[in-house]
Amino acid sequence: MSRQALFIHGTWLTPLIWSRFRRRFEACGYSCSAPAWPLLAADPAGQRSQPPRATASLGIAAILAHYAGQIGDLAQPPLLIGHDLGGLLVQLLLDRGLGCAGIAIAPPAHGGLEGLRGSGPWLARQACWRGVLHMSPQHFARTMAQTLTPERQAAAYARHIVPAPGRVFFDNALGIGSRIDFGNPDRPPLLLIAAGADRSVRPAAVAAAYRRHRGSTAVTTFKHFSGYSHWLIAEPGWETIADYCIEWAQNQLGRF
Repeated sequence: MSRQALFIHGTWLTPLIWSRFRRRFEACGYSCSAPAWPLLAADPAGQRSQPPRATASLGIAAILAHYAGQIGDLAQPPLLIGHDLGGLLVQLLLDRGLGCAGIAIAPPAHGGLEGLRGSGPWLARQACWRGVLHMSPQHFARTMAQTLTPERQAAAYARHIVPAPGRVFFDNALGIGSRIDFGNPDRPPLLLIAAGADRSVRPAAVAAAYRRHRGSTAVTTFKHFSGYSHWLIAEPGWETIADYCIEWAQNQLGRF
């Protein structure tokens, strides 16, 4: 039976962002799936064509339940890999006993001052909690992919960025639907990855999450990749990130 890997995309994105990672994992024997968030289309064009009201009310609890159902449909517990809010979802799913191990790449802080810091710019938008938010090309270039050339920034924005349900920022800032038992001793192994040049999720926030998870006897690993932006799973050098994830998972699961 092949190994299972389930990829979870973050805010502003669709499963298309995982296309390169998926090929890398499949070459190493994984059977991969990358479901879209509930109510969201699996491709950017489809998502952009949806009426705003279709996704405006989508919150963290609903997304979490959706992925729990996806995991339950698999033949065996999968390796979970998430980026951005997908990384927070990985932590939530592991805490609930789902998945055999998890990798959270540049996951945002949730709740408390760090959660407010990360969600603050979007919470300031009028009716954020019940509307759909749009990221400008300038914001993307400045805060998510500043390590790319202007030409690559424009291409990445056009290919990947879609509107986001504002409620996920509201839920994340207030910790709604995202409670984690950081002392859970039965939680599967977890790898937390920080990008050194990340302007969306500060490396210090990921390190702080690592320290909280260290309250558990479960395996917890922290890895810092200097020079990478929040776009680390798709920017030049993404192979280094993917290969480290594969090696870590193999070491944890005893499969070489």
